[in-house]
Amino acid sequence: MDVYRQENKVIEARGVTRFFGSLKAVDGLNLDVYRGEVFGFLGPNGAGKSTLIRMLVGLLDPSAGTVNVLGHRMPDDADNLRSKVGYMTQKFSLYDDLSIEENLDFAAEIFGLERSYRKQRIEEVIAEFALNERRRQRPATLSGGWKQRLALAVATVHKPELLFLDEPTAGVDPDSRRLFWEKLFNLTAEGVTILVSTHYMDEAVRCHRLCLVKEGRRSALGTPHDLMGFLYGRIIEIIAKPLDQVLNYITRKPEVASATQLGSRLHILLGANAPPASRVIVGLAKEVKDAGYSVEQVETAEPTLEDVFVALMQGEKIRNEDAHS
Repeated sequence: MDVYRQENKVIEARGVTRFFGSLKAVDGLNLDVYRGEVFGFLGPNGAGKSTLIRMLVGLLDPSAGTVNVLGHRMPDDADNLRSKVGYMTQKFSLYDDLSIEENLDFAAEIFGLERSYRKQRIEEVIAEFALNERRRQRPATLSGGWKQRLALAVATVHKPELLFLDEPTAGVDPDSRRLFWEKLFNLTAEGVTILVSTHYMDEAVRCHRLCLVKEGRRSALGTPHDLMGFLYGRIIEIIAKPLDQVLNYITRKPEVASATQLGSRLHILLGANAPPASRVIVGLAKEVKDAGYSVEQVETAEPTLEDVFVALMQGEKIRNEDAHS
């Protein structure tokens, strides 16, 4: 590993495992996270993403393995880490009986901001997140997007070095999610490191690096571009009629790993042992026509992050970064 990365490592997890009774929620996971990156966890519900984050912030003890965050051993040194991190949980957890401004003031006090600086910092955050006109509102009166904006403001009021976000935009409209991510990139430009779990593909592709998690294990790790590149040459898109019948026909073919409808076309992922898409398309078009369907267009296409996710869920082995990270 290069010296720059080693010196800028903010999280190091080795062999992290967590049991709940006989259930192994996280299974021997290794992870390195570096300063200033947006690092994403992607996986189905129950994959262990939230459990992993709770161990990284010191809220849960690992059953086995070691966790170091910003030089602090977790969970033994969690008290000394608290002022350096921010944490947004899946469920909105601010106080509905306090106004927006009062929630910010309470969080600033909890994080140890001195009284002389607290008011200044709260005003900075209110301006940064455009909360001035709503400062006396209570969180219960806010829409989902505004609630998440407030939750992020509270999580960053003390200027943390590291921010943990556990599915922060679940149930939030696309425009609010876009604005939320703009705020995240503003934070990384200031040197903040962000860990975010999500099951939205359009969010996952925004991350600098992704860890795909399946059944508590790390299934793949790398940049979204590199992970999608693993499936290069295995994607076909076809426009044919009637589309629903063509979909049913194609999914039965042995070389097809999955097929799904995207608007007026079918998006097809070929299996790992299938010939390249560039060779398959000619024969596929003929077979579909011979089966009695009307074919307008068949072409190769670029893989998506959803294709990567589907391949992993079907048990494929996808390239990882080095085994120690």
